[in-house]
Amino acid sequence: MGSSTQIDFSRRVSPRELPELMDGDCSYEDFRDCLRSLETVNRWLLGYRPTLAWLERLPHGSGDPIHIVDVGSGGGDLLRRIAGWARRRGIAVQLTGIDLNPYAARAAAEFTPKELGIEWVTGDALEYRPKKPVDIVVSSLLAHHLEDEEIVALLRWMEATVQVGWFINDLERSEWSSRMFGWVRWHWLVRHDGPVSFRRAFRKEDWVRLLAAAEVPQEAMTVEHWRPGRLCVGRWK
Repeated sequence: MGSSTQIDFSRRVSPRELPELMDGDCSYEDFRDCLRSLETVNRWLLGYRPTLAWLERLPHGSGDPIHIVDVGSGGGDLLRRIAGWARRRGIAVQLTGIDLNPYAARAAAEFTPKELGIEWVTGDALEYRPKKPVDIVVSSLLAHHLEDEEIVALLRWMEATVQVGWFINDLERSEWSSRMFGWVRWHWLVRHDGPVSFRRAFRKEDWVRLLAAAEVPQEAMTVEHWRPGRLCVGRWK
């Protein structure tokens, strides 16, 4: 308890400075189990709620399937939630998950019913050129894995790529959020990486600086606090 009070949350610690175990070498089994534990984290701590609430503002279109791409899709739990959200509202969607880690597509395919028709892609989103234009890009718990310059590159790619809008759902850097996360005994990888993630996470002033560096129009942005422990950035075009 005493040691945690000495942690400096005033600045964002870079991933190079403070690595997460999940970003290093681990077995497929550990990676898959970690993704399952993260799905539990998202469910218990209402992690899907900000993205789904943002999608509720989706402008009504022509009825053509809306192509939604999840960058850093991991085990695919966000896209499975979006599939359910779209089905309940009668919205036609085409869903694609893209992740650099080849284990991610394997795990997502294992976890996801084939009838949902979600495509899993292994690769760098910034080099992704799909046949069908991308309407919406979402990401969840990806940004804190990236260096500032990588986040700026992602913001620029999203601005250049999406037709309708994009939404980044990530953590808010605070001692309270970090302490709260430690109340539950998660998978051992998640127990290690969780507190690290909060030190690599964001405050509003971080996003203002990163958005300015990416030359995203400030008047088009929303930066929203969601409890517990989320800070989300959205943009409709």
